[in-house]
Amino acid sequence: MTRILFVGQKPETVDFSDPSLPPGFNAEKINAGIAIAVEKISERGWQGDTCMITPDDAGQAMLQRQLEGAAYDCVVIGGGLRLPPKGLALFESVVNIVHKAAPGAAIAFNTKPEDTADAAARQLGNDG
Repeated sequence: MTRILFVGQKPETVDFSDPSLPPGFNAEKINAGIAIAVEKISERGWQGDTCMITPDDAGQAMLQRQLEGAAYDCVVIGGGLRLPPKGLALFESVVNIVHKAAPGAAIAFNTKPEDTADAAARQLGNDG
């Protein structure tokens, strides 16, 4: 079975006052989008895991443990980790953790939580 990991920043730790984020975003909307992403991944017949990390060393360690605990076909890195310019260091860390801990996994990027399954499908070349 195709296995997908969706990595994002824990919505409750996001600074929604950052002007680089889409207006009107909040933790509730992101959590709802994550739920939709998990549902769409499942609808494709894939196993989907989520790893919502805090923007600190503990979050990076959490991602490392998640990747060491399972083999993933694709890791989708959420927009909240790569869009805010001030989050560049965290984004780089996440990409490097994925690259080192899951070298056989494709890496994909979504534009919003709801299109996570589509992002994975692009990298897997089809419906997995």
